[in-house]
Amino acid sequence: MKLSMVGTGYVGLVTGTCFAEMGNDVICVDVDNEKIENLKKGIIPIYEPGLERLVKKNYKKGTLDFTTDIKRAIDNSNIIFIAVGTPQSEDGSADLQYVLNVAKDIGKHMSHDMIVVDKSTVPVGTADLVKETIEVELKNRYPNGVPFEFDVVSNPEFLKEGDAVSDFMKPDRVVVGANSEKSLNIMKELYRPFTMNHERFIAMDVRSAEMTKYAANAMLATKISFMNEIANICELVGADVNMVRVGIGSDKRIGYHFIYPGIGWGGSCFPKDVKALEKIALENGYEPKIIKAVSEVNARQKRKLVDKIIDRFGNDLESKVFALWGLAFKPQTDDMREAPSIAIIKELVSKGAKIKAYDPEAMENAKNFWLKDTDNVEYFDNKYDTLNESDAMLLVTEWKEFRSPDFYEIKKRLKNPIIFDGRNQYNKELLKEFGFEYYQIGVGGNFN
Repeated sequence: MKLSMVGTGYVGLVTGTCFAEMGNDVICVDVDNEKIENLKKGIIPIYEPGLERLVKKNYKKGTLDFTTDIKRAIDNSNIIFIAVGTPQSEDGSADLQYVLNVAKDIGKHMSHDMIVVDKSTVPVGTADLVKETIEVELKNRYPNGVPFEFDVVSNPEFLKEGDAVSDFMKPDRVVVGANSEKSLNIMKELYRPFTMNHERFIAMDVRSAEMTKYAANAMLATKISFMNEIANICELVGADVNMVRVGIGSDKRIGYHFIYPGIGWGGSCFPKDVKALEKIALENGYEPKIIKAVSEVNARQKRKLVDKIIDRFGNDLESKVFALWGLAFKPQTDDMREAPSIAIIKELVSKGAKIKAYDPEAMENAKNFWLKDTDNVEYFDNKYDTLNESDAMLLVTEWKEFRSPDFYEIKKRLKNPIIFDGRNQYNKELLKEFGFEYYQIGVGGNFN
């Protein structure tokens, strides 16, 4: 099939590339000329395992192309995906200006039957707005009647950063909302190569599809925040949340996914989607108390490691140096949007501390954007070098290379054998034998 993907961000680039890998002709469109030229050279704007190889391969084959010319993309496509950003507005709602701008462009240039696909995460009812926006432009061009048809469908994405290519190639479900049987069948055929081994295509109406994305992310965020609440209670009563997690996760109705305690969730999806769902509920006269609490618990949890540091060292950290392992909001990505590391670093620096940071992928993003105006942060190319003359080590992101470090080396380099573990990665009994002060999340009686 001939497709266009408007937006070469995380979702658009992964989706377009994976469709091209299955033999479709895909044109990716973006307003950023520098990004488009870099993509043609194989320079990828995000870190995502396996993506760079597929982009280079399919661009060379000619199944994947990049352009800033949206008219060219529309003229050469039968299906056009809208995959632009929907950032959070000041009032918490999703900002649809970029989605609707694309819809206007589609209406200005459409010249044949098409399917327009909302791939961006958008509020319920957005497909109707997109359709109305396109229709306005078409009526301006064809006052006596439009000589072709189009349909707007919803196809929310469910990609995990760090495993997005695999998620797309082997999806656990493909959700498509359409009000036309013809469009539904075309979308089903488009996704058939990804669902041949097992039927994962879930058809529904458009509004239900739009709601499914928000509900999914809100549920996952809820599980994390709930477990962090349990962790905080465990500390107060002298229980170990790691043992509690095993005990409840063995129940098939609960399971082990997304019940790991820690220092909160971040990224591009959970924060804005939970807030957007809360806003949708309020706009429709319903107060979503659980959803609201999910965000509140998460905001509080990002301070948890700082609170433990203050309990140990006091509120004045003027002379303290901390080695911080992990900047990205999760492993296998360079994404720092809403990352707990940002809140932790800024809070510690505001109290006079100095930070020595290391991350396998996210340091350029930290230096050049997220923490570029934050003083007293130094970056290192080796995790162990951050430890020299540091008063304690903080584990913030659970990268694989942090899972089994050399504790002899850590103890030798630190001024004090102290570890604050924001992801509960280590064996507390082992660290006790090494002579560490070890502080976890949700473990009553952290030893020292």
